[in-house]
Amino acid sequence: MSYAIIDAGGQQLWIEVGKFYDVNYIPSQPGDIISLNRVLLLYRNGSVHIGNPCLSSTYVKIKVLRHLQGRKIIVFKMKPKKNMRLKKGHRRKLTRVLIQEIV
Repeated sequence: MSYAIIDAGGQQLWIEVGKFYDVNYIPSQPGDIISLNRVLLLYRNGSVHIGNPCLSSTYVKIKVLRHLQGRKIIVFKMKPKKNMRLKKGHRRKLTRVLIQEIV
């Protein structure tokens, strides 16, 4: 079993080959194959390789499966004596990716 910790879209993810993850929106078409070169840690064959901050010779090939939206977040502002109430909702854009290979 090999795994890696990567930096994808401002998040650090613990990934394994063959699994899918939801990351912040990546502007590409579903079905595209992308290589991410920001690998922070790699575990393979019982040895751990740690980057400073990234490993230069390692990258991850991912496939974009689809784009989706996250859960709705409600933001409510109120000023009690001024009759001011403001309710807004927000759903962030996500991209579901499949980890194909750690090279």
